[in-house]
Amino acid sequence: MTVFLSASAQTEDTDTTFAITPDSVLLQQLQQLDTLATSDSMRFIKPAMSADTLVQRARRDWTTWRPDPQRALWLALVIPGGGQIYNRKYWKLPLVYGGFMGCIYAMTWNNMMYKDYAQAYLDIMDDDPGTASYNKFLHLGRQITKDNEERYKTIFKKRKDRFRRYRDMSFFVMVGVYALSVIDAYVDAELSEFDISKDLSLKVSPGVINTPRSINANPLQASSVGLNCQLNF
Repeated sequence: MTVFLSASAQTEDTDTTFAITPDSVLLQQLQQLDTLATSDSMRFIKPAMSADTLVQRARRDWTTWRPDPQRALWLALVIPGGGQIYNRKYWKLPLVYGGFMGCIYAMTWNNMMYKDYAQAYLDIMDDDPGTASYNKFLHLGRQITKDNEERYKTIFKKRKDRFRRYRDMSFFVMVGVYALSVIDAYVDAELSEFDISKDLSLKVSPGVINTPRSINANPLQASSVGLNCQLNF
């Protein structure tokens, strides 16, 4: 039961009434205010804690991460070297891009030489004396005359065909480097879960091998000594 005590005090100007409540009622009201304040503050603090928890969960543990073979395959097909980057095998990138750059350089240089010898062959085959681009391939003091013209025609034709073959070969080698990078990315991702722990071992030890024998056979010949191979995986 709650008891309210009232007291009145009169002054010349105003009447003032004071309500006096017990200590238990005051404590109960203060506890309710504290509960409301705590719930309001937790409502703002809880999302922040949830965000931190999500950030921690979003962090990937690279020690247990394993690449997806299909994703590595598609990345290697779209971007040369993309599969190696996805598999985190960065040391293979110089091999991949070095192979591409070497093939591009060889293809460009052979194509340039093919065009030069092809033009020289065309100039030596026509009858126009003004077209003589073949002179830059002659040694100092050499000239093409009627006596050696056929020999130089054969030389220019062979070199033209050779550099064209080298140019085409460089292109196919570049395609091979691209195919190897794709295969390497896929196989590397597939073998990422292959067991290479210490439990994978081969033990070789001497052993006694029992052989079938008849009843009247010599008992000393019933067994033989050999090697016992045990593979753990």
